[in-house]
Amino acid sequence: MEPWQKDLINIIETVADEVESFFQGINDMVDAFFELTEEITEQVHNNIATDIDQYLQELAEPLLEVYWDLEDVVSDVDPGFPYTVEATTEHQPACIGCSNYHGQVYGGNLLVCAMHPQGWDDASCPDWEKNHREF
Repeated sequence: MEPWQKDLINIIETVADEVESFFQGINDMVDAFFELTEEITEQVHNNIATDIDQYLQELAEPLLEVYWDLEDVVSDVDPGFPYTVEATTEHQPACIGCSNYHGQVYGGNLLVCAMHPQGWDDASCPDWEKNHREF
């Protein structure tokens, strides 16, 4: 082999080594860039998630306070469900011990019994019947 051919082969091998080294350097830089962007993305994601969580919490707190305040107001108002009112000496005394006494409140209106929906005004009701369930 002639010396110029050996020189050409050495030059080609040197160029191939340098090109391989160049691309290896580029590959290392790309890997480092991706690692850096992954770290930045993770930090941004964590910061954004924290900021959004804090923002939503700040937004939700006043709404929850209003909700709890409304719950207090609603609990003071008749919820529309029937509830029982017992006959007492001050309230519906003619109905104490009567089997016809209903005593349920519907939508804020007391239904005393079927015969006298608003109750009886006197101390003794003509339709009074002994409640056999009372002890």
